[in-house]
Amino acid sequence: MTKTLWRSRWIPAGLTAVALASLVGGVPSCARHGGQAAKLDFVLDDMNGHEVQLASYKGRPILLDFWATWCGPCKTEIPWFIEFADQYKSQNLAVLGVSVDDAPEDIRAFASARKVNYPLLVGEPHRDLRVAYEAMDVIPVSWLIRRDGTVLAKAEGMHPKEWFQANLDALVK
Repeated sequence: MTKTLWRSRWIPAGLTAVALASLVGGVPSCARHGGQAAKLDFVLDDMNGHEVQLASYKGRPILLDFWATWCGPCKTEIPWFIEFADQYKSQNLAVLGVSVDDAPEDIRAFASARKVNYPLLVGEPHRDLRVAYEAMDVIPVSWLIRRDGTVLAKAEGMHPKEWFQANLDALVK
């Protein structure tokens, strides 16, 4: 097959796939971080104004999710995270949601309406936290952090529930 014929068939197909993916919430990416240490030296307020030290979760597996109340893919994933918080409670999984730009009252209303069962933290004005966790340009961004504080995986953009399930099974072992 000539290069021209190959290009005429595959380039339009690839562009169509990318266009379709962008219509359903973007092209997800996943990165394995090979055991790099997570940055847990941040102190945030939860939606009720109480201080939360991320370092206090070291020793537990952590699902750390960066999200916003207006984010469609975030709204899709959050019911799964509610389910995972219950499912992995006996393995001491900490599910933490960091709202990237919502006011505490908006986070509280969101949590109440959706019966969120895990801590929701106020991410503003913690730009340094968002930079450290690469949550500046795309949300949702979820980090899976091992008990020893090293990173198992990072999910940028929406991922299927099965992806989270498989990685959480590995995380809580």
